[in-house]
Amino acid sequence: MYSIAQLQDLVNKQVAEKEYPAQPSELYEPIRYILGLGGKRMRPVLLLMACDLFEGSVISALPPALGIELFHNSTLMHDDIMDNAPLRRGKETVHSKWNPNVAILSGDVMLVESFRLLTHVPQAVLKKVTDVFTGTALGVCEGQQMDMNFETSEGVTIAEYIEMIRLKTAVLLAGSLKIGALIANAGDEDADNLYRFGESLGVAFQLQDDILDVYGDPDKFGKQVGGDILSNKKTYLLIKAMDIAEGLDEEELQYWLNAEESDPAAKVRSITDIYTRLGVRQLAEEEMNHYAEKALSFLARVTAPDDKKQLFKDFAEKLLVREN
Repeated sequence: MYSIAQLQDLVNKQVAEKEYPAQPSELYEPIRYILGLGGKRMRPVLLLMACDLFEGSVISALPPALGIELFHNSTLMHDDIMDNAPLRRGKETVHSKWNPNVAILSGDVMLVESFRLLTHVPQAVLKKVTDVFTGTALGVCEGQQMDMNFETSEGVTIAEYIEMIRLKTAVLLAGSLKIGALIANAGDEDADNLYRFGESLGVAFQLQDDILDVYGDPDKFGKQVGGDILSNKKTYLLIKAMDIAEGLDEEELQYWLNAEESDPAAKVRSITDIYTRLGVRQLAEEEMNHYAEKALSFLARVTAPDDKKQLFKDFAEKLLVREN
């Protein structure tokens, strides 16, 4: 089995060596730029891990792995426009550095190229792989639309939120794993169990992201702590707090959510204090652990040697045990 670090190196080399036409430069330079911002490459790495688990050729699976990374970055490029985000991994976003029209079109090219790369699989599994990929891509778009709908919706439930993060975040992890398994000719049941492992792991990962956005160390988390609070983003913690807050806690929470102008530091501090009093951090951690355990239960059903599956447990632990 390859190590996670070895697979990351293979993906990074593939990204660096990928060639694009020189012209029109406004179309292709943004692609080189966003891919050059780095990242953990965890989605293509998961594809390669799954392929390696069932003794498939990791080298032959590099083109579809790169396709997954291109698709992921195309969604980031478009999401940044919708969020009007100025920074991505500490650097200017594509639409800020160029303009939104350039970012839209470059993202479209990445999507097309990702599909082309995903077809570089054995003919015997081509239809299965493309079905998984197209289903995954549709799910990501559905999740993004749900997330945008939540911005103006007053009655978002925990169940609706979990479904949104399943689509927006988790299905791409799950789809990457299933595609890697299919490339290696794994059985349908094993491929499905690996998919469900990734799906549950993705939900747990996003729940932890919600927790770290409030309680994380910004130097270690890599994002602005309290950003979700400042934007009134409907995360697990906010939805749960709105469900259970009563009396003064409910009144104070509504005050900060509806205040048109407020001191950002005071808002973050006050809402964090409400979360702490209500115990929503503990509730979110319990939910995260539920999905992490669910992920491991699906991994246990995969018919592969335990020593090989250990790498997936290590990956899950690395993903979920982050500095806070």
